Amino acid sequence: MESLLIKGSVPLHGEVAISGAKNAVLPIMAAALLTSEPCLIRRVPNLSDVKFMGQILGWLGAQVAFEGDTVRIQAQKVKGAGDYDLIRKMRGSVCIMGPLLGRLRKATVSLPGGCVIGARPINLHLKGFEALGAKVVIHGGYVEVSAKRLVGSPMFLGGRAGSTVLGTANVMMAAALAEGVTIIESAACEPEVVDLANFLNAMGAKISGAGSPTVTITGVEALHGAEHEVIPDRIEAATYAIAAAATNGEVTLRGARADHLGAVLDKLANAGVKVERRGADLTVRRNSRLKPVDITTLPYSGFPTDVQAQMMAQGRQAAERRAGHGERFAGVGGAGDCGAGRARHHPGQPRVPH
Repeated sequence: MESLLIKGSVPLHGEVAISGAKNAVLPIMAAALLTSEPCLIRRVPNLSDVKFMGQILGWLGAQVAFEGDTVRIQAQKVKGAGDYDLIRKMRGSVCIMGPLLGRLRKATVSLPGGCVIGARPINLHLKGFEALGAKVVIHGGYVEVSAKRLVGSPMFLGGRAGSTVLGTANVMMAAALAEGVTIIESAACEPEVVDLANFLNAMGAKISGAGSPTVTITGVEALHGAEHEVIPDRIEAATYAIAAAATNGEVTLRGARADHLGAVLDKLANAGVKVERRGADLTVRRNSRLKPVDITTLPYSGFPTDVQAQMMAQGRQAAERRAGHGERFAGVGGAGDCGAGRARHHPGQPRVPH
């Protein structure tokens, strides 16, 4: 499909079940490579990235079977090299490196792609692997990582932009089968990292501190199969919540995790949106005209950058216009075509609508 025709000015009403989190399920699927036993993963979203990951795991030798929102993965025999054309399509596929290194002591993958937000190198992933004793070689668009032994070590994984979610995940998976204790400082605190740690622990790993800046992994000799249900997608939940507010509707989000949405719910409340919690569900409606809010995107538990564009759309309905910050400002051009105020930006100065 090359285009969508959308008729606006219609309030959204009803309820929607929130899908499993894409950013959680991809490394969890990759983690199934750490064992030869079957793993059953539930609440798997029906997304192209998930299907790509299934193809990558299949190419590596795993048996992958999707049925509804469940996937069964068994990797009895695994190859140590990923397919170039598959991996380069999706940056998230880099998370196969940790499991392959942990299980086979070697991994060869192409440099991943799949993200429009500039260059986000995987140097922190490689730094973590090197801290475990691995040798890293980059040539011809490929990354080769190998080690005779993986030995736990303290490491710092902070970078210019803060912590790395996939880097934390990759090192956790490799370290799960390393000798000794690995301590990751400046680890990513996102719920998706916690979800992966929970899955790994269900497989027999020994991981503590996930969700905090310090994660400790005590290596074990082997992991076994496990069953797991993926956490709900906080970005999807935020998107539906903002759509309900922007259209002056009322939408119930089934299975949303309010504890993963603190920054978003806070900004919605500041904008005059009412969010009612009913058990595991959230009902979103607005009480009056939307108020403008100021947004600064930050790593978790701050306001997620993946929700900035949605808040810009909601801000179009607000009584005033405000500045926006962050790299996801590209949507302003399209918003201007729809009648919204555009923004001027000069290096070092805040973006101010006019």
